Amino acid sequence: MLIHELTRHECLEVLARTQLGRLACARGMQPYVVPIYFACKEDWLYSFSVPGQKIDWMRANPLVCVEADQMRREHWATVVVFGRYEELSATSERTFAVNQLQHRAMWWEPAGAKTIPDGTPAMVPVFYRIKIEQITGRCGLSEQETPDTKHANADPYEEGWMRNIFRRFRHPAER
Repeated sequence: MLIHELTRHECLEVLARTQLGRLACARGMQPYVVPIYFACKEDWLYSFSVPGQKIDWMRANPLVCVEADQMRREHWATVVVFGRYEELSATSERTFAVNQLQHRAMWWEPAGAKTIPDGTPAMVPVFYRIKIEQITGRCGLSEQETPDTKHANADPYEEGWMRNIFRRFRHPAER
């Protein structure tokens, strides 16, 4: 397996095509990690939740970390974001976040799944964004293949973005 560092632009490309990540926050000396659905737009990750431990902890300590990854056969890419939590209080900001999130299937889960037995929402959702302050990523490629050979006929929507990332990592003899 060949492991390569991703550029900031490549990390943002991975995030733009990912919807599920893991959010880490901390209070005191205790870390807390939960899955979140998000949308990435420029230097921001948008998400929402109902009030609870995650929101309480991020309000107390807005420094957070998000990890997201993509797996495509033997290829993989992982991105880690260090950022700052911000609640969206203005109607225009919330509308923008909803518009970004609606492009994703299942965008309302898991936060929207918390309901009272009669089906009404348990609490008013908290929309938030995370400012991407630092970002890092890596990708892996099998040594036995090059990005342009094995999956040359692959669906470009499914794997084209990852092939483009891996294309710059071909062995010097193959360039």
